[in-house]
Amino acid sequence: MDMYDVFDESAERKLEEAIRLAELSTSGEVRIHIDNKCKEKLMDRAAYLFEELEMHKTELRNGVLFYFALQSKKFAILGDGGINAKVPDTFWDDIRDEMKEFFKASNYVEGLEHGVKRAGEQLKTYFPYQSDDINELPNEISFGTK
Repeated sequence: MDMYDVFDESAERKLEEAIRLAELSTSGEVRIHIDNKCKEKLMDRAAYLFEELEMHKTELRNGVLFYFALQSKKFAILGDGGINAKVPDTFWDDIRDEMKEFFKASNYVEGLEHGVKRAGEQLKTYFPYQSDDINELPNEISFGTK
């Protein structure tokens, strides 16, 4: 199974809409990156992509990356320093565990949609949406190489 089979144009639109809706309640910035395989340590790959996608350049350092490697069946949620300085250490654990249930049933798109929605709900406590908020990062899904 290839990432482009699962994450086709329709799935991309769904996920981009989930990001847009999540960002309506928070100044946090959300991105999703999809790979077929994760050939290195999971958090090393997520951290590399976080920097590559310039997620550390938000004003409040409140970017969140959802990283998913389809064939490797690995995923991570990585928040920037501004988030991690304010939230409890286990902040992402509930969202991760909820997403796992979707992934176990091979509902990958729905799992990511759910995670993004929950991230928006959680982040609004720490980073509420401001009337002068600008979208600092694109909502498009990024993909790795085959």
